[in-house]
Amino acid sequence: MEGVKIIATNRRASYDYFLSSFLEAGISLKGTEIKSLKVNGASLNDSYVIIKNQEAFLLNMHIAELKEGNIFNHDPLRTRKLLLHKKEILKLSQKIKEKGYTLVCTKVYLKKGRAKVEIALAKGKKLFDKRESEKEKSQKREIEKMRG
Repeated sequence: MEGVKIIATNRRASYDYFLSSFLEAGISLKGTEIKSLKVNGASLNDSYVIIKNQEAFLLNMHIAELKEGNIFNHDPLRTRKLLLHKKEILKLSQKIKEKGYTLVCTKVYLKKGRAKVEIALAKGKKLFDKRESEKEKSQKREIEKMRG
């Protein structure tokens, strides 16, 4: 994609969950947060999305404090509001009510200077599913080694 700078990805999400229904959402940030995002990046480990009062919120996304931020600096693990249409939120909340589904954040990126997150509908993997995906990855690596 043109004009897109990926800041952070959550590789653990694809290992722990079956991901589907990817969706781009804006994220409501404070001034020091957007500056820190551009400089320091972010961490998506253990981050997830909840829907409360027909609004979506991103929890546990870590954005480091800005060194030059003085007293106006932000809390690194603050709950951030996601900017989605009501129809999208209602559709996601219907899916979450189904057994075993949750919403996880897979990427954070800048698109035309605006911070965006990619969220996905996720269903937890069992241990044998994780082993199966590990086996497939190693087989793909072996094939690539033999080719070149």
